[in-house]
Amino acid sequence: MQLRSRAEALASRLPPLLVAAQHLAQSVELGEHGRRQSGQGEAFWQYRRAQPGDPAHRIDWRRSARSDRHYVQEKEWQAAHSVQLWVDPSPSLAFASDAALPEKREQAQLIALALAALLLRGGERVGLLGGAEVPKRGQMTLSRLADQLMFPSRDVPLSAHFAHRRARQVVFSDFLGSLETTRAFVETAQGRGQQGVLFQVLDPMEELFPFQGRVLFQDVAGGVRHDTREAADLRNRYLDRLASRKDELRDLANRAGWRFYSYHTQDPASAALLWLWNAIGEPSR
Repeated sequence: MQLRSRAEALASRLPPLLVAAQHLAQSVELGEHGRRQSGQGEAFWQYRRAQPGDPAHRIDWRRSARSDRHYVQEKEWQAAHSVQLWVDPSPSLAFASDAALPEKREQAQLIALALAALLLRGGERVGLLGGAEVPKRGQMTLSRLADQLMFPSRDVPLSAHFAHRRARQVVFSDFLGSLETTRAFVETAQGRGQQGVLFQVLDPMEELFPFQGRVLFQDVAGGVRHDTREAADLRNRYLDRLASRKDELRDLANRAGWRFYSYHTQDPASAALLWLWNAIGEPSR
């Protein structure tokens, strides 16, 4: 009965996650032409102002009627890119320092799914690293991704074995544990010419370390414990190590031609989503 109740509680969260992700995706202003580039082809993607010499049949009169200018449709041909997303299943992401804040994993799932919505809207193929399906397009893809994020059949490790060779990779984690696996994944991707993003999700308490007096620190998995009489004495060492970790991640990303972003769960998700969209849309370097 307890298992059933937990399953029903989890299932009830799936529609809100989908709705929240779609709402977040809609809140981001991408500009009229999205991220594609103009050219010859079949698919319409943007308007531009008509110029002298443009034939009359290319003017979009419906769009032009909404202003005092004439607009022409620009078209393009572009093979869809593939993007794979990975949200760290580690217990450390099941943490929020305040009831008013989302857990790190919840926020990572929200931003990942909202990014998927934007990418799918732009005609890209999207999938989960190690997911049951290859990256796909289509209206049902977002629902399937949400289902796989909320109810994974297994914990998929960050491994190049699951990475499609032409797919860009977006890795969501707090990166507070060992970086050995992350480093191996990024370096393998670099060798294949793949680009990607390391997206760090932190709780504001992890960034500020606001502890004083006697504090018992314990990891969320219940393993490591540390009892200190004066937590403030640890603050500078902790902040130095956190800054060093961010420098490591930034250096790893830069050397591989990737991007690094550190996000705090109290910050607007829309700004992080827009940054991700632009990072994924950058041309290969």
